This record gives sequence, C-alpha cells and structure tokens, in this order.
Amino acid sequence: MFKFNSTVFMPSVLTLIGIPGLESVQCWIGIPFCAMYIIALFGNFLLLVIIKSEQSLHEPMYLFLAMLGTIDIALSTCILPKMLGIFWFHVPDIYFDVCLLQMWLVHTFQCIESGILLAMALDCCVAICDPLRHATIFTHQLLTQIGVGVTLRAALLSAPCLILIKCRLKYYRTTVVSHSYCEHMAIVKLAAADVRINKIYGLFVAFSILGLDIVFIILSYIRIFITVFNLPLKEARLKAFNTCIAHICVFLEFYLLGFFSFFTHRLGFHIPPCLHILLSNLYLLVPPLLNPVVYGVKTKQIRDRVSKTLCKESFLIFHYGFSYQITKFHSVKHLSLVRVCASLKFIL
Repeated sequence: MFKFNSTVFMPSVLTLIGIPGLESVQCWIGIPFCAMYIIALFGNFLLLVIIKSEQSLHEPMYLFLAMLGTIDIALSTCILPKMLGIFWFHVPDIYFDVCLLQMWLVHTFQCIESGILLAMALDCCVAICDPLRHATIFTHQLLTQIGVGVTLRAALLSAPCLILIKCRLKYYRTTVVSHSYCEHMAIVKLAAADVRINKIYGLFVAFSILGLDIVFIILSYIRIFITVFNLPLKEARLKAFNTCIAHICVFLEFYLLGFFSFFTHRLGFHIPPCLHILLSNLYLLVPPLLNPVVYGVKTKQIRDRVSKTLCKESFLIFHYGFSYQITKFHSVKHLSLVRVCASLKFIL
C-alpha cells in the first residue's frame, strides 16, 4: 500500500467502522443481531431437515423453500461473524481481497434469493391458475434447471462488479468504509477516480435482476388474484388467498428494504448514515429470520411435522430421563444394600 498526494494506491487492508454514529452502542446492537442469527440458523436448519425427511414435502413449493433456507443460512453467515467481530471484539480490519469476496458473495446470494422468490411466485401462479398442469410443468428436472439458472445468473452478473473495482479503481481517498460489511457502493465511494462505469453497471445489475424479478412477481400475483376472485366457492378463495399471504409478506420485506438501501446510496443524501446502515443490516438479517417462521406458521404440512418432531423429541427426553432416574435409584438402592451387608459382616 502506497500513499500518493493524500490518496492510497491499491490498499491491502480496509477498515469497517460498523454503524456510523452508533459506535458507542454497537456492542449492545450486536446482541439482538446475534439472537436473530441463531434463531435464523435453527429455524432454517429445522426446515431443511423436515423437508428432507418428509417424503410428502418433496414438492416444488417446499423444494424452493429448501433452496431459500440454504441461501438464507449462507447469506447471514457471510456477514454476521465479521459484524460481531467489529461490534464486540473491535476487529474492524479486513483484507481488501477478502472484502471484495464478501461483497461478491453478498450480492450473489441476494440475486439468487430474488430468483428463488420469483420461482415460488410462478409456482404459486401455476398451482392456482392451472392446477391440472402443475405437476407436468414443474418437474424435478425443471426445478434443477431453475436452481442452476438463478445461481449462474447471479454469479455471472455480479462478477463484473468485482472485476471493475479490482481493475479500474487503483487510488482511494481513504481506507475507512462507513459500513458494517463490504457492499458495492460503499467501496466504490472510496475511490479517487471516475466511478460512473461502476455505478452504471451496478444499476444495470439491480434493474436486470431485482427489477425484472419484481415485475414478473407482481404480474404473477395479479393473475393469481384475478383467478382467486373468480372462484365460485368462498372457502376455495380463502384457502388460495391464505396460501399466498406468506409469500407476499416475504416479498414486501425483501424488496422494500432492498430498494431502500439501493436508492439511499444514490439519492438519499438527507437520510442519516446510521439509519441507512442499520436498515441495510436488517435487510440481510431479517429475511433469514422471517422465512422459516412465516412459512412454518402459514404452511400446515410443515407446522404439523414440526409439532410431531418436537413432541417426539420431548417424549424421548422424558423417557430416557425417567429411565435414567429409575436406573440411578436402583443403583443407589443396590449400593446401600451392599454397604449394609458389609456392616453386618464387620459386626459379626
């Protein structure tokens, strides 16, 4: 790393300050963040185990949900350990290349999650609007192709962001990043160079993935609502509408916070940095927490399986605990008898 005219040439290390303006209370902010992470890990792992073990859940909607859970685990694990290192252990430094890798992973996982949410909306649309053809359309081969497609789309479109920073931006005004994780615009703003190409490509990726996905999701749900309101039976309308409520909640949370963070970097000059960074953190931590809770509560098959699993575990704990107490009682009783016999022998 070389300094030239108050700029830094190719820095090897960057410094993440966490949440600007809230440095003095970051240690307390880390507690709910850590709790959210632990609950998200437990909920998503439980969801994956249930979907894998229950044969009746090997259907498109639940397999998409398993993909979503896997991405949620990867996304939250990608940012939270380093974030807690900043908040609790005062370890703000991160290697420049590692920071770029984290940036690429974060944006790739975000784009994959958007693609999976679109696939879930299309699956819901076909299941309600054309139920007789749903099984023939959403085959296991198509599910595999969708999974590979959304992953490649996200990875390939996010990679140039990393390459443009590495190859074009050589000089930086500072090495201090006003963020708690490595984000594309947060790094680009540090550069002492023309960053218009980086900004334009970032806009292209955002609108070509998130923008198009949300358009198709909205169109899918318009089609769903038209079909639902034309159903003759009120019970059928309520059941179909109830199926989509969980999806809509997740979509709103994901895209509203996502676009807030995206536009704040470019247009939100009057928004306090602490609010922007805090909401950016929640944007990445809340979906992994909400997804298993929302889908678990709204999906009867998953809810029943969770209840059965928890009841079984409680029974096993009670059974083995009770058996252990009985064994312990008999062991103590036997030991007492041995001691009594030994005492009588000594007296005699």
